[in-house]
Amino acid sequence: MTGKVFLTSDLARAARAFTKVSAATIAEKAGLTREQVKEFESGRGHLSDDEKSRVRASLEFYGALFIPEDDVAGYGVRRRYAREKLMRLNNWEDEGGYS
Repeated sequence: MTGKVFLTSDLARAARAFTKVSAATIAEKAGLTREQVKEFESGRGHLSDDEKSRVRASLEFYGALFIPEDDVAGYGVRRRYAREKLMRLNNWEDEGGYS
């Protein structure tokens, strides 16, 4: 991957809150431990750019949409899917249709 991956601890924590996915689930998909994810989110741990990239990809997989900083506003995160679609996806996953 070229360039520095932008993922701060507060952004990762907010993205995970929006996606309603456990730290263990994000960690597993990213090839990290739950503790690494939690430590990074709390600001006490450091991740390499490659690890940040994998965490961000995991969060995006579960529905986080990262918004870059521009001249008008700062960076942020939101749900990729509208609330209704997110509820359908969650129901589908609970039924074993999404792994």
